Amino acid sequence: MDPQPSPARQWRVPRSLPLVKALGALAVTALGLLLAAGDPIRPALAGAVAAALLAWALRDLVAPVRLTVDPEGLTVIRGFAGRRRLPWAAVEAIRLDRRSRRGVTAETLEIDAGESLHLFGRRDLDAPLDEVAAALTAARSAAR
Repeated sequence: MDPQPSPARQWRVPRSLPLVKALGALAVTALGLLLAAGDPIRPALAGAVAAALLAWALRDLVAPVRLTVDPEGLTVIRGFAGRRRLPWAAVEAIRLDRRSRRGVTAETLEIDAGESLHLFGRRDLDAPLDEVAAALTAARSAAR
């Protein structure tokens, strides 16, 4: 009897993140208008920053799932809202990079697919990166 294939598992941005970015855009706009004092440059700069934050929030709404794993491989986000399928044969390495600087530790999940390197942070996946790396490694081992 063949074992049942494991279902796909996915990681996404936190559900509250687009709202936080939109509120940040609103705050930057208000601050730019409040501090304008007759200067048109400050509100224009605030508007540009707010537009960038809103575009970033829109990306989180349009493509919230950043990483999916299944028995055949991975699907990663590409560009603004595109997807790229990586079969296990294309995945050369899955690493967790930890760097400490001035008392702050930054973690990045790296998926090396030969011609491309896919990087994910904690806010991209809404899960501890060591757990995600372990799940990917286990899925990769089970597929072999």
